[in-house]
Amino acid sequence: MTALTQSQFFQQLKKYYTFYTGGFIAFVIVLAILEQMGLSPRWIGYIFLAATISLYAGIGVMSRTADVSEYYVAGRRVPALFNGMATGADWMSAASFIGMAGTLYLSGFDGLAFVMGWTGGYVLVALFLAPYLRKFGQFTIPDFLGSRYGGNLPRTIGVVAAIICSFTYVIAQIYGVGIITARLTGLEFQIGVFVGLAGILVCSFLGGMRAVTWTQVAQYIVLIIAYMIPVVWLSVVHTGNPVPQIAYGQVLQKVTLKENELNNPATALGAAEASARAAFKAQQASFEARIAALDEAVAAGNGAALLEAQRTEAGSPADFPATPDALKAQWQKSADGAKAKTGPVAAHATPFAGKGAEKKLLKDNPDASAAEIAAAQAEDQQASNDKRRNFIALVLCLMVGTASLPHILMRYYTTPSVREARKSVFWSLLFIFLLYFTAPALAVLVKFEVYNNLVGLPFSSLPAWVENWQAVDATLMKIVDINLDGIVQLAEITIGGDLIVLATPEIAGLPYVISGMVAAGGLAAALSTADGLLLTIANALSHDVYYKMIDPKASTIRRLAISRSLLLVVAILAAYTASLKPGDILFLVGAAFSLAASAFFPALVLGVFWKRANYLGAVIGMLAGLGVCMYYMYITYPFFGGVPANEWFAIKPIAAGVFGMPIGFLGVIIGTLISRAPSLEIQQLVDHVRYPSLEGDIETRAT
Repeated sequence: MTALTQSQFFQQLKKYYTFYTGGFIAFVIVLAILEQMGLSPRWIGYIFLAATISLYAGIGVMSRTADVSEYYVAGRRVPALFNGMATGADWMSAASFIGMAGTLYLSGFDGLAFVMGWTGGYVLVALFLAPYLRKFGQFTIPDFLGSRYGGNLPRTIGVVAAIICSFTYVIAQIYGVGIITARLTGLEFQIGVFVGLAGILVCSFLGGMRAVTWTQVAQYIVLIIAYMIPVVWLSVVHTGNPVPQIAYGQVLQKVTLKENELNNPATALGAAEASARAAFKAQQASFEARIAALDEAVAAGNGAALLEAQRTEAGSPADFPATPDALKAQWQKSADGAKAKTGPVAAHATPFAGKGAEKKLLKDNPDASAAEIAAAQAEDQQASNDKRRNFIALVLCLMVGTASLPHILMRYYTTPSVREARKSVFWSLLFIFLLYFTAPALAVLVKFEVYNNLVGLPFSSLPAWVENWQAVDATLMKIVDINLDGIVQLAEITIGGDLIVLATPEIAGLPYVISGMVAAGGLAAALSTADGLLLTIANALSHDVYYKMIDPKASTIRRLAISRSLLLVVAILAAYTASLKPGDILFLVGAAFSLAASAFFPALVLGVFWKRANYLGAVIGMLAGLGVCMYYMYITYPFFGGVPANEWFAIKPIAAGVFGMPIGFLGVIIGTLISRAPSLEIQQLVDHVRYPSLEGDIETRAT
């Protein structure tokens, strides 16, 4: 293969992946025929899981290599089109494939922050980083920091930041793998995590970036086909139009009418909804009363006795909270969950809407005074301002984080030239756009299905998919008859955002083979991103720490052996952490973006565009930006013991980068101005990187 010209190599790749795409479609058709002949859903799940992982493993084995350049950057010969597909798969993680449409389903307009941030970030990649990093021509992002700023400390901070960002991100991917594997095979979630881990390792263990690249191209083909088929099917069923991105507007109008009916107590559906919301309000009040009684008991020194009484009343389950504080946290979570069910629905139609304090006041007290009305209006305005602020902050963090994540930026080291790196960004954005442009349509079409085919059903007639998903994870799917009328109300349905895409075929009544295909697509998305992230961590430790700082004379065999060993260790640690369910997928991914934006973006951008930026500035900027971001998450995110009351300007912890990033820029600028300019050699490096040739460039720096 190495004897082929770049043009011949490109043509050969097109032929291989055309056959592969046709083979995958034929495989799905054969399974569909077998399902009609009586093949059970469980076996379909096993076949999809085994076939796709075996395929990726085969590509990984065939791409095995002992060449350093092949292992770290795929030999720098990946054509722009295929690098765009690989980047798309690397980028469209479990959060994009599984969580994007679910977030839009649950949050409506607010969920568009993810679409805008994640796509807009590639503009920053193209303008500020991709071509310049390709011209630099090394292996990793810490490589650039070490060479640009001089010394091992910037490189070390870069390694630590890369590990923190990538580890946070990979936990989300393995968590998604666990959900998908559990649904496909019926295994417990924790076991599914480690089964999926095997699929991650076989893709990257032997061939590094070379294996990951060609596997990710295959995974992109699977995930985009799997994502498009159900939404096109729903679009045809409900609108007669096979282009859901255009057709879903008319379905959105029907959804709005349905929500108006559900929110109107004068209608039969509205009266039933009001009854369910009232029952949830009573449940909220009950839990709040228990919390108050617990606080009183603790203050009187009787907390342990009350805890024991509650344990006895509950039948002494093994997982009962061990302390009064833990019991209070459990009750508070239940109270918050009930509170979330007491309000009206219309998230998609009310961007930046407040809490409706004025509306609630006038409903409860028609004779409210002017002062009370003014106070309620002020509360509504504050809520609207907070919502708008969080939307803008999240878009900014996701955009800048996109341009800062090491596993994405590393992909642009793999192209043959700077011109190809620029073209690769275009292809990446196009392939990502195909999925992101479809996610809003999928969210609306599924919401229409739920409103019309689930709400109003007797509990005795619940569809099988509800029970199936409740068995996988009760936090993702749960329906409780809170008002005991035997009929499903919208308020009684709990659907986690991570379920929407995976359950769409079942919700739409499609053959189970389509469910298996969608799960395989989600698995491909999670595996592809996890491969890139684990490789980033292992390469940073083996190349930047071991080879660059500990043993510069290490042999190629030793370097690759250490990289593979570290890959295995990090993967097992990430799988164990994911099995603990530390947070929802979307928060974990968003946190990774905020961390990357805070730690890397200021040092990378100023490193390219400001020759005066120096060692001290980079050290201060990266440490300060990362430190502020992590501190804010620690004091505000509940998993770490933080509380929302600690939020600055009401900004949610997922957008912590909005504080870390400006601090990072200030740190680089101040640190640079109070210390001497970098050496002439480093300034010449900046000039070299700043003016990338658009033609096929050769490596100008030693590896």
